Amino acid sequence: MKYRLLIWILWPSFLVAGMAEGLLFTVIHPQDLLFFGYHPDISDEGIYTIGFFVIWTFCAISSALTAYILPGIESSDSKEVDRGLI
Repeated sequence: MKYRLLIWILWPSFLVAGMAEGLLFTVIHPQDLLFFGYHPDISDEGIYTIGFFVIWTFCAISSALTAYILPGIESSDSKEVDRGLI
């Protein structure tokens, strides 16, 4: 995988995850959360961290799927598809 493509996937998903976490935890306080009927024995910062990485993962999957379905560009020199991402 090219580094440029990896950055195109991870950087926007990082920014969106930061905004989404801010919005989510503005509405929901970590101590109000119940997991399978009980309160987790994790600090608020731990719940914020887990929430951020879960949201970042979903945003990265979304960005990766978007990059996957981008139309490719055929190179005039070869018959291989370049995908237009380099």
